[in-house]
Amino acid sequence: MVQASASSSPHLPARVMLYSHDTFGLGHLRRSKTLATAITRADPTASALILTGSPVAGRFAFPQRVDHIRLPGVTKRRDGTYVSQTLGMDIDSTTALRSGLIQSAIEQYEPDLLVVDKEPTGFRGELLPALETLRTAGSTKIVLGLRDVLDEPEVLSAEWDRKGALTAAETFYDEIWVYGLRSIYDPTEGLPLSDAVRARMHWTGYLRRTVQEEPDPAEAPPYILITPGGGGDGKALVNLVLSAYERDPDLTPDAKLVYGPFLSGDTREDFEARVARLNGRVSAVGFESEIETLFAGAQGVICMGGYNTFCEVLSFDKPAVIVPRTVPRLEQYIRASRAEDLGLVRMLDEKRDGMTTEAMIRAIRSLPEQSPPSAAMSDGVLDGLDYVTRRVAHLLNPERRCAAE
Repeated sequence: MVQASASSSPHLPARVMLYSHDTFGLGHLRRSKTLATAITRADPTASALILTGSPVAGRFAFPQRVDHIRLPGVTKRRDGTYVSQTLGMDIDSTTALRSGLIQSAIEQYEPDLLVVDKEPTGFRGELLPALETLRTAGSTKIVLGLRDVLDEPEVLSAEWDRKGALTAAETFYDEIWVYGLRSIYDPTEGLPLSDAVRARMHWTGYLRRTVQEEPDPAEAPPYILITPGGGGDGKALVNLVLSAYERDPDLTPDAKLVYGPFLSGDTREDFEARVARLNGRVSAVGFESEIETLFAGAQGVICMGGYNTFCEVLSFDKPAVIVPRTVPRLEQYIRASRAEDLGLVRMLDEKRDGMTTEAMIRAIRSLPEQSPPSAAMSDGVLDGLDYVTRRVAHLLNPERRCAAE
């Protein structure tokens, strides 16, 4: 049983736990790491602990007072079912093990605040026992964090109904933070949330990314950055970019390609051979934990349309062409098309532009002359981390809250 947390006193260091289920890709972990870093920087006494299922969590450097616990990994099959990655256990046993580890971590860490990323009930409902315990104890504030786009409204509504997510959102969460702006997109459109839940929603703005030191443009030749995010579904994008440089020997600028850690080994070997034949016009690495530095130094970006990549495009004000995936969700396509409508980026649309080598050559050639996002960006778009840290202080320091009110 979770006891009332001693650290809930405003005079003792705050403890923040972030749950990131991470069955595939890097997005949830990277967002949680960004939030934990901002929260602990804003409060030099606070600590943050991330629960994650990401198999590459150990490859990231975490700042002081931020740590992580790796939950047993699972893999999603093409048919939508899941299997355990390494333990030789069936998925029900693996989920039960993960759920017990979450419960134990909460009991030992006694968080003042739990921030749950995207999934109100966790992976296959694994978070529900902990949510029930925390709500009964009443000493931990619980927040649901949602990215700017989740999926098509009809698809999302059916999914949340199937998972019991609507009931969980109504029952367990003190606040819902949307890491975007309502004027750009409402991820909860189509969800039958009650007026009481909608009154607890906060639109934070996007989560700004930074680097410790801006790179000196004079120290490296101009380049564009190619990134398919985690890389698990980035084969088509990488193939298209390499084909463009192979087809057009005069294509400039040169490119720096980050495959992502989840690009399959056989596919990467083939790409490595093609990169080698391009004689330095394209350079490639498998994984870059501080990819923000590459964003900062790039002339422009060719990328897929994940949330974190979009935040980096906006944060470093880089002209970008987004090549969004359309399966298993339309999330990236919705984000990219809305951003293009607002003049923030360009999109390579399979139906409109064609996913052809010629289309990619045109996109790369025009990238250095394309307007940066700042030409169309409004105030507050990148205020998300400042907003979040203010909400954390509001939730965890009743004395300050009363004084402010």
